[in-house]
Order: sequence, then C-alpha cells, then structure tokens
Amino acid sequence: MTQIDLTLTELEQGWHQSADYFSCNYCDAHFACDQVFPVDDAFYPAERMIQHHLQTAHPDATHLLIQTKSKYNTLTAKQQDLLAAFSQGTKDAEIAKQMGVAAATIRHQKFTFREKAKQAKLYLAIYNRVFQTTPAAETFISLPEQTGAVDDRFAITTRDYQQLTAKYFTSTTPLRLARWPKQQKAILVVLKQVATILPADQHFDETTLTQYLKPIYTDFPRLRRYLVDYGFLNRTADGRDYWRNPNYKELS
Repeated sequence: MTQIDLTLTELEQGWHQSADYFSCNYCDAHFACDQVFPVDDAFYPAERMIQHHLQTAHPDATHLLIQTKSKYNTLTAKQQDLLAAFSQGTKDAEIAKQMGVAAATIRHQKFTFREKAKQAKLYLAIYNRVFQTTPAAETFISLPEQTGAVDDRFAITTRDYQQLTAKYFTSTTPLRLARWPKQQKAILVVLKQVATILPADQHFDETTLTQYLKPIYTDFPRLRRYLVDYGFLNRTADGRDYWRNPNYKELS
C-alpha cells in the first residue's frame, strides 16, 4: 500500500491499520493487532505501540509528510521549507529573516496555504459526494450464497429488480406471476419476490407450502424446486419440511 492509498486521517497520523497489523507509513515497522509489546517496564497494545514507534523513530514525521516524494505533492522546495518552519512554531519575523524576505511576504504565504486548504476541503466534499456515493438504482440486491460458480447474472441492481418485477408479475399485492422467465437474472428476481411472502422462522410441510405458492403461479412445483435449488428455501432430505434460509438475512 502506498501513501496515496491511505485515508486523510491515516496520512495525518503517520500510521494505518489493516486486518492484522498497525503499520508505519514511513518505514517497514508493523505490530500485530493481537499482541502486546514490552516497553521499559510496561506492555503496550499494538495501537499504543505504533504511536510510541512514531514518537521515538520518527519525531520528524511532519517533515517526512511534507517531503513526501510523489507526483501528487506539488509543493515547491521553498513551500516545503516554509511549512516545516511553521510546524516548528517559528515566528513569521524569524522565518522572514532566515529567508531574506519581508515579514509581510511570509504572512501572505501563510494566508495562501489556508486558502488552498479550504479549496481542497470543498473539492474533496464535492468529489466524495459525486463519485463515492452509489446511486440507489445502482446498488446490488442481496441473494443467497450459491454452491456453484457465480457470474454477472447474479449481479442484479435495484433498478434491474424493479424493472423485472414489473415485467414478469401482473400484481405484487397479491403476488401473481405472469409467466416463467428464461433468463437467469429474471428467474432470481422472481424467486426473491416469492420468497418474501413466506413467513420467517416458520416451517412448512409440502401441503402448506403449496398453499402459498399455487396462487402465485400454476407450475408451483417448479417454483418450489427453484426456491430450494437457489438457496431461498431449505428442506429436509425427505422433502417433508421446508423453511426459509436463515442465513439469508434480507428475507427476515
């Protein structure tokens, strides 16, 4: 993972967390999440240890961040020097003296940095809103886990679901299927719709299940078989007992 892949918070704090480790942004140091680490007379958990590491191994972490070698770091050498001086709390007059410029020039540069930060904040808000917010119509509906190979026919968006429901059902209240679809995606939409009318946390014998399915579609044996084959329903080996798949949470 490169620094550019990190979040803003991770860049600022100098470390990032994965599933197993707390890792330093500036070197290869990393500390396992499930371990504790001896420091003097104490033991630190991984998160405290990465903070201790930064304080001791990288006390100049702010400078390291300022000097990040990346095409995305467009700061000039003079701007980097200015930011480093600001981070140390050096007075504007002292910085001006060191650089051989007027104090007003330093104050203007500080103002420019603040304005760029405001621009960046607004840009990030706009970008995140536009590109990282998935329109509801493009979100994918959940389906039961399949035992076989899964391809893009199982990738059904909310828009697909609504359109195919309207195409194959003459009514949703009560649920009435007009015809059996040929396409895999449409079959899954039909099964998902049918499964939602079956009571959760309830077991059915074949007769009771038929009472639910027969009004929906004349070929109810096919409907029953597909509900089982695609994981919407579970059943016992002898076929006497049926119930909704408890691992398919959306159906609850």
